[in-house]
Amino acid sequence: MRKHIVCFGDSNTHGYCAATGGRFDETQRWCCLLQEKLGDKYLVIEEGLSGRTTCFSDPIHEGLSGLEYIYPCLMSHEPVDLLVIMLGTNDTKERFGSSAACIALGLKRLIARAIATTDCWSGGTANILIVAPQNIDGRYIASDVGETMGRGCAEKSEELAQEYAKIAELMGCHFMDADAVIAAPVNDIDFMHLTMEGHRQLADALAEKIGEIFRDKR
Repeated sequence: MRKHIVCFGDSNTHGYCAATGGRFDETQRWCCLLQEKLGDKYLVIEEGLSGRTTCFSDPIHEGLSGLEYIYPCLMSHEPVDLLVIMLGTNDTKERFGSSAACIALGLKRLIARAIATTDCWSGGTANILIVAPQNIDGRYIASDVGETMGRGCAEKSEELAQEYAKIAELMGCHFMDADAVIAAPVNDIDFMHLTMEGHRQLADALAEKIGEIFRDKR
């Protein structure tokens, strides 16, 4: 059986394309590119949902709390060899009233529930990679999504990597900062979604990181 890698995220894992309002295709999305790079010994599973948060229930849209979905998600894809979590962009929305430190605590709850889903893990041991999302550009506030995102999102997003690194170490998870490995800026439409080049660069960095993770497990 191939190694199962579940990629659990939001619209940047789903592959939202701000230029079209649709989705990047299978030759462009980072999960699909990661599959190509890792090869046939791995199965990369896309679990991206636009609007998903770490643990917050959105008062406007249903079913977006990652905490509420992580158990059935992991069990439906068992055995899971690696869980990649890239969330936090939506948690910065003003309506959640949460600081970067509190968003990181939400991530901690999500990780704890994933670890507790013991029956899903290949070999019985959780293996989780936390990816801090690419930073939001402050110009988002003047875009079409500015009013619904609210104030302060860019500032909070810039603090997530530092907070997430602490949580990853505390919970025994691997860590990567997407903003540090993606040279391409976010798109110039909503200023928070990956460009096609961003997807490619993220896939490159993740392929290298995941290779290191599985080499270390030998």
